[in-house]
This record gives sequence, C-alpha cells and structure tokens, in this order.
Amino acid sequence: MSLVPEQVTTGSTSTPSRQSLRGLDWFVFFLADVQTGFGPFIAVYLTTQKWTQVEIGFVLSIGGIIGLIGQMPGGAIIDAARSERLIASLAVATIGVCALGYAIWPIFPVVVAAATLHAAASCVLGPAIAAISLGLVGPRAIGERLGRNARFASIGSGSAAALMGACGYLLSSRSVFFVTSLLTIPTILALGRIREREINVAQAHGALTVPKVGAAPEVSTTSVLSLLRRRPLLIFAASVLLLQLANAAMLPLMAGLVTTRSSQWAPVLIAFCIIVPQAIVALGAPWVGRMAQRWGRRPFLLAGFGALAIRGLLFSVVTDPYLLVAVQIFDGITAAVFAVMIPLIVADVAFGSGHFSLAQGIVGTATGIGASLSTVLAGYAADRLGTNVAFMGLAAVAATGLVMILLVMPETRRSAR
Repeated sequence: MSLVPEQVTTGSTSTPSRQSLRGLDWFVFFLADVQTGFGPFIAVYLTTQKWTQVEIGFVLSIGGIIGLIGQMPGGAIIDAARSERLIASLAVATIGVCALGYAIWPIFPVVVAAATLHAAASCVLGPAIAAISLGLVGPRAIGERLGRNARFASIGSGSAAALMGACGYLLSSRSVFFVTSLLTIPTILALGRIREREINVAQAHGALTVPKVGAAPEVSTTSVLSLLRRRPLLIFAASVLLLQLANAAMLPLMAGLVTTRSSQWAPVLIAFCIIVPQAIVALGAPWVGRMAQRWGRRPFLLAGFGALAIRGLLFSVVTDPYLLVAVQIFDGITAAVFAVMIPLIVADVAFGSGHFSLAQGIVGTATGIGASLSTVLAGYAADRLGTNVAFMGLAAVAATGLVMILLVMPETRRSAR
C-alpha cells in the first residue's frame, strides 16, 4: 500500500491571510519555548531528585535513539495526514503531558515513558512546521518563510532559556517543567490561528496539484522508491551528515576548554557562546531565505561549510577564552544558513513527489547519525591526541563537506514559472 496521499487541490492557492502567517510565527516561537524546557534542564532536575548519572544518561539516550529512528516514520505520518494542524496539536499536547510527568512523578518508569513520548512527538513537529509553511506560501515564497521560522525559533529558544533559568534559580528546577507544560497552551492557541482552508494539502506534501478532475499522478514520480533514487537528496543527506559530524562536538569541546582556562567566568562565557549564534540566526536567517531565491542554494551551502571549517581551525589555535566567544560568530553564520537551507533544499528535491516530509525524515536521520558520531569520535580524539587535534579533525570534516558541495551537489533552485 502506497504512503502517498491522494493528490488533491484542497486548500486555497491565494495569498495566505495575515492571521495565518502571524499564527505560524507565534506557533514556531512558543514551540521553541516548549522544547527548550527539555534541554539541559532535564539533567539538572533529575540530579536534584537523587538520580544517578547512569540513570540520567539512560533516559537521555532513550530520547536520542527514539528521535533518530523516528525521523522517517514521523515524516511519513505528516505526508499521509489530511490535517497537519491536528497532528501538530496532538504532538504539542503530548509534550505538555510529558512535562507534567517529569514535574509531578519523577520516578524511573514515568520519566522513561515521558522521554519516549516526547522524542516521538518531536519527530512529527519539525516536518509539520515545514509542511504547513509550504502549504501556506508555496514553493516560490518558501525560502523567506523558512528564514522567518528560523528567526522566531531562535528568539523563542533564547527567551525561554532566560525564563526557565530564572525559574530554576528563583523557584526550583521542578518549576521549569510546570512552565514548559503551561507554555503548550499558547502554542496550541497560536496553531489554531492558522486557517486550515488556507493550507494547500497537496502543496504541503510536495505534490503536484492535479490539473484535471479524475487525473491520476504518475506512480513513477510519486513512489517512495522514486524519492530514494533522487541523487540530489542522497548527496544532500550525506553532506548534512558531514555537517553534523563536524559541528555537534565543537561547542562541548570548546566549553571544556573555557572551563579549564577560566573556571570563574566559564558559565557566563558559555552562555554568550550560545547567545551569539542565536542572535545571528534571528537577524540573518530571513535574509538568507530571501537571497537564496535570487542567488541559488549552493553559494550559501559553501558559505556555511566554509564558516564551520574556519571555526574549527580557530578553536584549535585560539587560547584566549574571550576570543573563543568571538569565534562563535562563525557558528552563527553556519546556523543561519542551514536553519533555512535544510528544509528549503529538501522542498526543492522532493518537489512533485508527495513525500516532502518523508524526505525531511531522511535528512533528519542523517543529522542524528552525524551528531551522535561527532561527540563520540571527537571525544576519543581529544582524550588520545589532544583537543587541538580534535578541532583540526572536525575542521577537516567540514572541509570535506565543502568539497562535496563544490564538486557533486547540483543547484536545486527551481526557476520561476
């Protein structure tokens, strides 16, 4: 049985209303707020509940494994859905219940179940946001829309980190999860502001709208096997794997360096290392999306990989902890580029297949594999060969990704019609 939903003309092809666009803005913002609560706050909270590091590591590993293997099924669910809004609202509600589980009953079975459900729900939310965006604005305007999504997600993550950090400090680490649960309410309300009738269902799934009643899509272009044979998608997934392999371990390694060289100021410096890239994403991502429609995708991919390679090289030679923070500007460039380019290029290469979200799941799986290998391999290299060599190795991986984009990755921008 095919996973391809029927190609229909459901949804308006007119310009979406201001209400729907603003609803999407705030949905992305509040969802970033909600997801921030499940970051490092989990380890802090469970530590206060007398959990051992082995138990905490087990829970975090479960979330990571489910998040990895659930990428493609999550995308397939969104492709098969008749209402992305309904799936997204159920996922957000599930995350709210998980947060309450952490806060009210932090015993091992409940926390493991909550970690599992949270990871599974997250696997459909990323594809759902991209699908709703594509269904609202269409392929011609999706670049700038994705840039706007990245801006609001970045602002949401930063503001939530500040809010939850304050709650954890002034109240208790448990309060972070009550706040997270409460934030699911405005998240769902914002999602409700997006008008269902303005989301073109076929367009949201990356399908071609059938021009005549009764016309059937060609199976050769809409099958899952056809999608998996699309060379640009496979090349891009491989390049994203290299991106994460080079990038994921850089900040943890750098945080260790800062701690050893300036232990007193380490928390403040590390906070700035996180804030600087977020600010660059918030400011630059919409511009990246807009210009990618004019200049193409490859120039930005080359810039993103180039910035990552330079960052790795600088981390290997810079010793001043304050200059290490300045180097994070290059992280912001890479983050601004790929926050937009990953869903944008997936939309390009999956065009006409009806499997846009499944294609996102394929690239998401590559992302998870690269990130998992990065921390393990870089940690091993740092222990055996030294941190500087580890950074140089990560820079070399980024340079390999740059060469791959330069030599084999085609331009995927579709000409305006």
